[in-house]
Amino acid sequence: MTSNAVVCVMDDLDHIKPVKDTTFALMLEAQRRGLPVWYANESDLVLAGGECIARLRQVRLFDDGDHWYEVESETTRALGRGDLVLMRCDPPVDDNYVYATMMLDRAEAHGARVVNRPDALRNFNEKLSISRFPELTPATRVAADPAILREFVTRHGRAVLKPLDGMGGRGIFLANAEDQNLNVIVETLTRDGRRPAMAQEFLPGIADGDKRILMVHGEPVPYVLARIPGGSDFRGNLAQGGRGEGQPINDDELRIARTVGPVLVENGIEFAGLDVIAGKLTEINVTSPTCVRELDAQFGINIAGMLFDALGRQ
Repeated sequence: MTSNAVVCVMDDLDHIKPVKDTTFALMLEAQRRGLPVWYANESDLVLAGGECIARLRQVRLFDDGDHWYEVESETTRALGRGDLVLMRCDPPVDDNYVYATMMLDRAEAHGARVVNRPDALRNFNEKLSISRFPELTPATRVAADPAILREFVTRHGRAVLKPLDGMGGRGIFLANAEDQNLNVIVETLTRDGRRPAMAQEFLPGIADGDKRILMVHGEPVPYVLARIPGGSDFRGNLAQGGRGEGQPINDDELRIARTVGPVLVENGIEFAGLDVIAGKLTEINVTSPTCVRELDAQFGINIAGMLFDALGRQ
């Protein structure tokens, strides 16, 4: 597609960490290609009649950890033809997030290219979407009933328990059948049986890393980032102190990527991150997948460029 402008709908640009931020990498790539780069927050979107109106700030970007952007101008206008809209707000996928995607539906209806597609962001829950590929996943249970989750933990001995709308390792617990806090954990996650949560069998292979496979238009980047737990924490998430180690993609990871890739494309998901532990698919990240900056730095590649090239071929 041909774009006249790139619009990033994202969290506050003041609060990012440029050296690690994937959205920033995408914005830098757009600027390198001579495209005007604008940004907005979810709260800057307005539905007016049948149009999605946005309060936009045009930014000039600098690959500098101390001074990474300047606002050059501001405008308020409808999003539509000629706009490439990158929806990059972080979870939780709460009501405000869902409403923003509904507004972006109208931008899409007026000719904007929204990546990832708004309906995909609503329908492809990052935790639940792995149920499309049961042959690739660890044993998993999703339920609001605390008794069902407790029984799962008892059956498997150890399990990871997590909310369905989180990110970055927040709100994730590792529990075993003898854990005296198990009741409290499942009651907290399910809000006393009113909200579903996920339990997955614990995979000891996490010691070798929670692998992030980045997918561009259904194809895997040839390197993965193994996020290796740090210290006494079982979580590999970089936001929780994990260490990121780049590795070539292995055969198991490639098999998973080749299976999931066509489904992503079919659902309008151009950019995604598959989480794989010990050859098992644990999550499919579609809202704001990360790890671009780390892999680019370790292997001298340009993943944002791969995405823009792929979009340009369509």
